[in-house]
Parts: sequence; structure tokens; C-alpha cells
Amino acid sequence: MPAAVVEYSGWKEGYRCGYCASERGKVSAGMWAHSMTVQDYQDLIDRGWRRSGKYVYKPIMNQTCCPQYTIRCQALRFQTSKSHKKVLKKMLKFISKGDVSKGVSEEEPMDSHIEDVVTCDFAYKSESDVSQSELTPLSVDHSERVENEDKDTGETKEEVNAQQVESGSLQVCAHKDTTVPGEPSHSAKIVHAPPKPGKGADLSKPPCRKAKDIRKERKLQKLLQNQTCAFEGSELQAGDQVFLLQNSKSKTNQPKTIEDFVFVSLPDDAQHKLEVRLVPVSFEDPQFKSSFNQSATLFAKYQMAIHKDTPSDCGENEFTRFLCNSPLEAENAPNGPECGYGSFHQQYWLDGKIIAVGVIDILPYCVSSVYLYYDPDYSFLSLGVYSALREIAFTRQLHEKAPDLCFYYMGFYIHSCPKMRYKGQYRPSDLLCPETYVWTPIEQCLPLLEHSKYCRLNQDVKAVDEGRIKELGRVRVLHKRTVMPYSVYKKRRKGPSDEASVQQYASLVGQTCSERMLLFRS
Repeated sequence: MPAAVVEYSGWKEGYRCGYCASERGKVSAGMWAHSMTVQDYQDLIDRGWRRSGKYVYKPIMNQTCCPQYTIRCQALRFQTSKSHKKVLKKMLKFISKGDVSKGVSEEEPMDSHIEDVVTCDFAYKSESDVSQSELTPLSVDHSERVENEDKDTGETKEEVNAQQVESGSLQVCAHKDTTVPGEPSHSAKIVHAPPKPGKGADLSKPPCRKAKDIRKERKLQKLLQNQTCAFEGSELQAGDQVFLLQNSKSKTNQPKTIEDFVFVSLPDDAQHKLEVRLVPVSFEDPQFKSSFNQSATLFAKYQMAIHKDTPSDCGENEFTRFLCNSPLEAENAPNGPECGYGSFHQQYWLDGKIIAVGVIDILPYCVSSVYLYYDPDYSFLSLGVYSALREIAFTRQLHEKAPDLCFYYMGFYIHSCPKMRYKGQYRPSDLLCPETYVWTPIEQCLPLLEHSKYCRLNQDVKAVDEGRIKELGRVRVLHKRTVMPYSVYKKRRKGPSDEASVQQYASLVGQTCSERMLLFRS
């Protein structure tokens, strides 16, 4: 198994934030990943790290202006909301009938399902020019062998059911007298203020009913009539009628899964053809190579239209560096998905041309969304929401072959930025505690985040970071093409001590990753 090779860049303080427009409010730590295993990256994002190309960064949560909490959706328990269903139905209508919705989508607060990429121009400029020969470990120093301790790497995943409570809108004027349940109250009056002309419902008239509910009721009545005839004219008992009604309701009200919308059969005369292709991010892959120019052109079109980039900001070099260069080493495992682990482009082909590309990482426990870009001409299809739903459905597909893969990571949730709260609508979801790195249901986090933009999400006061650095000497170092523990490197190093920097790096990546990855030291 190849080892990850990283080069720690340290903290970057006081640079511009894309969320609150603060010129000097953002603080993050970063490192260059020359190569990385999928397990290393999985463990890193479970400690709050994210990647942009080969640059891996972590917000310093208690100091940055807009704390960014890692968010994951429990894909296996995901339920489509009304707004999600609207987007899925809109796509189906467009493909099958060519219907184009004229209204502006209200389901999606942002243009696309993306996260603000860290402003790491400083990192690009300081990217190491270290040759590959220096990064390739040629020998392992055994002069001071460090015994490995067995660690329990299993993670307990608790499932918490989200409960939604709706409050009524009637105003009740209560008196001191108490009412008897089941009897009309003379001491409590329901007061309905008459609505202003043109506003509100006229409560003197029967409430309006949805056509959908009326159709359901008629269908149930017809079903009851048919069932009655089946008994050769004999009258059904009241209990039997109730059972039939409940039984028919349970069948007609069965909630549709996301697959019912995504993988529905289309008519032969469908107006359009949509195909989703999974392409490995590799110039050695024929599909990736043949679609590169079209994909890069679409990226430039999207960046200029949506993010107002100049042509020089979104050329092929920037596209390659940002969305094609990945530190992840492709990996195939016997119990893994058929496509393998690594970085991929999920291309949405409509009638023979690419209209959107979702950049994703397939990791041991999750599908991680990296970026999405799409053709602005198809904004009416809400491609940001649609692609996120497709990626959740894709995660559920992969789970069938890879049982451990059951989460969909959406990047960062930023409660202090209203436009970024839309990620919390994919339920059930969890946020990562920035102090203990324990997942907490988002419903428990929201009240805390309303009070303070940075907070410890894990409410167990005794809980600590179980993955914290315990032995600095065990950190693995790559020095002069030789792998050695930091305790050996420290004795051989000439010049000023770098212990503070190594300590900072190790505390951020955790003990497990620090012992597995190779920290490059010149």
C-alpha cells in the first residue's frame, strides 16, 4: 500500500472570506498532498479537512470569521422533501415532454451545489518544486523501531430520528374555568380575526381542498364499493370498512423513494435523453481524455456566468489544477464498489452534450461532493439540487456492493451564512463537532448555532478528541528519501527546531494519520 506524502504549509491568517466579505477574517491551515490514500483522506475529512485540487485545508474553527462545519447526509435514511420532489419531477417533465418551467426555482438558495473553495493563492504560489525522486521513499530507518499499538478504528454510527413539530395558527382566549375533554367549552373561545380584503382565508366558508386530496378520496370510495361488491351484496361490518380504508390508504400513501424518481422508465417518444456517466479523473482514461475539452469549456462558461471570473481565471490550466488534479490514489478492493475508490467526474449528458459535471470522491465510507459546474442555459432545471439528489441515489447504489459506504458528504455547512444553510435541508444529516470530532444530528446543533456561530456541538462535557496526538515521536517523516519516526529525525536534524510546526500538523491530522502519512521535511 503506497503511503501518502504531504507537505505542511502551516496557518494562513487574515485573508478574504467569500461568505461574509470580510477582508481579513479567514483563518485556515493547509498542506500539499503529493499523494494520498483514500483511507487517509476519509480520516482527514472526518477531522474537518477538505481538498481543493491537491491542496488540503482545514478552517481554524474558533478563530475564522465564518466557521465551516463538515456535514454529512445519512444517505440510506434519506427522504425526499416536497421541494426535492419538485426538482425531480421538473426534470422528468423536461426529459419526457420537453416542458420548461418558466418560474425561477425557489428550492435552491444558491446557484449550484458547491462550496466556497479556500482562497489559496498563497498556496499555489508557494507550491513545492520538490522533485518526485525526493518524495519517493527509498528506505525505512529502523534504528529506533517504534512499536505499533492496536487501535480500535470502528466507528459507532448512531441514528437519530428527526421529529418536526408544527404549531397551530388559531388564537385561543382561555379563561380560568377548565373544560371537560370531549365536551364543547363555554370558557374558551376560538377567535378568528376577519382577513383583510384580498388576504387570508374566508373562515365563514368551507376550507379549500386540494384536487389531489379529492382524487384520493374518490379513489378510496371506489375501492370500497368494489370490495363491497366482492362480498356478493352482503353488508360489510363497520370494522371491515375501516380496515379496508386503512389498508387502501397505506398503499396509496406509500412515500416514493429517491430511486422512484431518478430511475423511472421514460416513454419511447421522450423529447430528450439524459445519460449520467461516471468517468475516473485520469488522463489515461479514454472517456476522460476525449471529453476533456468539452468539460473544460463548460467549466469556463459556468465560472464566467455564475462567479464572474475573467477568461484568464478559468482557463484549461486552472480547470486542470482545480478539478482534474487529485492526490487520491485509485484503489480497488474486493469488498469495494465496482468502479473502485478515488476521484471521479459524474458527467450529465443531455442529447449528446455535457450540461453539468459533478466532481466527487468515492471513499471507504462515503461519496464526497467536491464541486459542481453546469451550463447556465439550463439553470431552470435546478441542476445543483438535482445533482445532489442523484449523488445521494448513487451513494445508495454503491452501498449495495460496499456495505460500509453509506454517507454523502456535502462539504461545509456554514450557519452564519444564510445562503449556505440549504445543505441542512438534506435530512437526516449530521455536523462534525470541531472539538471532539463526533457526529451530532443537525437538529441538536441548530439551536446552539443560533446562539453562537462557533460552538462545541458535542454536549457530553466529558468527551475528548479520541484521535488526538499522544506521541509526537511516532509521527512519520520523509527526510532525504528515507522514512523515519520524528524521534529519529529530530536527533538528525541540523538547524533550528521545527517541533512547533510538527506538533501543530500532528494535532490537526490526528495520531492515526500522523503515523500513516509521510510528512515531507527538507
